[in-house]
Amino acid sequence: MTDPARRRRERVIALFVLGALAFNYPLLSLFAVDGQVFGIPLLVAYLFLAWACFIGLTWWIVGRNDRGNGRQRDRL
Repeated sequence: MTDPARRRRERVIALFVLGALAFNYPLLSLFAVDGQVFGIPLLVAYLFLAWACFIGLTWWIVGRNDRGNGRQRDRL
């Protein structure tokens, strides 16, 4: 079994790769059409939604507590 720090590192790397793919040309070109979501262009809506999801996933991965006792550990 791997230690929690190694799993966290692997998850952050996977999130980076997913983000690089999500904000790169082939996928962005799928949303560069004349569509709107609640009056917002589809590409802009995708960018903001994807960005918010990546912020949330980063918070979830990095903010997890390894000890399980409910206290945040010092990160300094």
